[in-house]
Amino acid sequence: MASIPKPSLAPQLAFLLLGLALHQAALAIEPLAVTEVAPGVYVHQGAQAFPDAHNRDEIANIGFIVGDRAVAVIDSGGHPGQGEALKAAVHKATDKPIRYVVNTHVHPDHILGNAAFKAPGVVFVGHHKLAHAMALRAPHYLATANRDLGLALNNDAVVPPTLEVKDKLELDLGNRTLTLTAWRTAHTDNDLTVYDSKTQTLWLADLLFVEHVPTLDGSVKGWLAALDDLAKQPVKLAIPGHGPVQRDWPQALEPEKQYLLMLRDEIRGLIKQGGTLEQAIGRVGQSIRSRWPLFDQYHKRNVSAAFAELEWED
Repeated sequence: MASIPKPSLAPQLAFLLLGLALHQAALAIEPLAVTEVAPGVYVHQGAQAFPDAHNRDEIANIGFIVGDRAVAVIDSGGHPGQGEALKAAVHKATDKPIRYVVNTHVHPDHILGNAAFKAPGVVFVGHHKLAHAMALRAPHYLATANRDLGLALNNDAVVPPTLEVKDKLELDLGNRTLTLTAWRTAHTDNDLTVYDSKTQTLWLADLLFVEHVPTLDGSVKGWLAALDDLAKQPVKLAIPGHGPVQRDWPQALEPEKQYLLMLRDEIRGLIKQGGTLEQAIGRVGQSIRSRWPLFDQYHKRNVSAAFAELEWED
């Protein structure tokens, strides 16, 4: 009678070794440098730079907020590797599970780390217009990242929200409630802010730029209106999308507001005189060029966007 061959242990051993290797690789990821700017509120300040192959779009302020039961990540970074480093920073700071990943708007430096956080029980949160904006822009964002930033991304890097905010939404982290507000078109048409009432911290993301010229991808008039509303909120700590954390509120909004007012008023004046877009690009804002880092990289785009909006005013 033929003997029944014993099952090989090789597949099980290989699976075990693979799991061990992946675990060791995860442990080897260097946690992203973060600062606890308020109790339980951690921020990584991005580079004040134009995205390139050196910084790999790691230019946005990203971070997380820790409650008694769970963690909310606020923006995930410019690529999955940065997202993994941010996740490692969370695990270094707390043993609480990551429950939410909040994307404040569609720009790639804030969302392309999302894939690092895909796991059972993790909810991705965004403005109700964010998923549509992601779908429209993903091909361009991925192509640019792969061509110009030395990355190798595919569609898996784009993770849309599974929970959408149409007006306001509260996230309970355990003895800590975050209030998310969806704004009308301002910096983009899908801006979201996060307010932590426990520390009176307002995470404005790209509704506030500090020591970095603002970048307009929405409505200059809408952005100014949003700033007026934001200034009324009780805030002890303001976290911008770019630049250092601010404690002087609402004065922290003023430089950006003055830039946007200049943009609106100078373009309006030029349009009333019959001026063209080309003239606006060459003239508007040139007197303040030296005041704003990255002016040359972004200001002309801002003029073009604002001109397109304002030329159709009554």
